Amino acid sequence: MKPFRSEIRNSPTRATIKIYLSDSTLDTTIKNELENFNGVEFIELRESVGRNRADENITVFIKSEASIHQVKETLDTHLQSYFNTVA
Repeated sequence: MKPFRSEIRNSPTRATIKIYLSDSTLDTTIKNELENFNGVEFIELRESVGRNRADENITVFIKSEASIHQVKETLDTHLQSYFNTVA
């Protein structure tokens, strides 16, 4: 299983990126790592609903002027590097 997966979610109010970690004990650590990235407005830990594999997710709220695709790519790159270093 991959250490994380991320998805862009568009809602009527704002775009978000949901990050699901295979190890939920890292949720707070990863949340703190990502809070100061460009384009990130704020981050919340939320319970996952539906058929997702994780009980919680990290919900990243994107600033309105930021490109969600660029922010997702930056976060994915950082997370991949983080997990490559930890592994």
